Amino acid sequence: MRPPRVIRECMRELHQMTLTEDRSVPEIAQATVAKSAARHAMIVSQLRTSGVNEPWVLAAMGGVAREDYVPEAMRDAAYIDRAIPLGGGRFLAAPLVHGKMLAEAAPSGTDKALLIGDGEGYLAALLRPLVGSLDAVDPAAVPGFAGAGGYSLIIVDGAIEVLPEALGAQLAEGGRIVTGLLVRGVTRLATGRKIAGAVSLLPLAELGIPALPEFAAPRRWSF
Repeated sequence: MRPPRVIRECMRELHQMTLTEDRSVPEIAQATVAKSAARHAMIVSQLRTSGVNEPWVLAAMGGVAREDYVPEAMRDAAYIDRAIPLGGGRFLAAPLVHGKMLAEAAPSGTDKALLIGDGEGYLAALLRPLVGSLDAVDPAAVPGFAGAGGYSLIIVDGAIEVLPEALGAQLAEGGRIVTGLLVRGVTRLATGRKIAGAVSLLPLAELGIPALPEFAAPRRWSF
């Protein structure tokens, strides 16, 4: 009888690890099993119970170690169901946020994708194997971004209040966008398409998505 998948994954990871002088085999084994178990629990208790059941989404998120994309002090909390501060005002969104973003985006190997977020971050690691090509730009650089355009898919790793024209211009006709949307203090997942040169967003489920200050609506003063 074959051992459960999570145990087999742990065994493979153990086999590939190089032992260091200050860590014993039992310590490495315990840490590896704990991380693999946490990843498995994330899939079962956070994603599947919230309606994220697409096999390819679960496989992608089960194959990327979130702990590699958070500060060292937060590695043990990498799989909690809330955003993790990364420093500099940035956050790693909760697993459910990225799971639902991927499910709504439905990326394919023909997609020319643009990620608004960290090109070396967790969402980029999830997305890159699923699309034909992936470019990334930091949120702060979007206003002056002069990309190649013609993107069939844009994913914004965070919640926005307004969609900049510069970003909409990068989307190909018929292309789709998945983002968080902040309206009156509430964040929701939102999707949209570019039709007749215009992009409109459709708010979906309420979801705790870290807001991106670079996409805040202009403040109006009243006297």
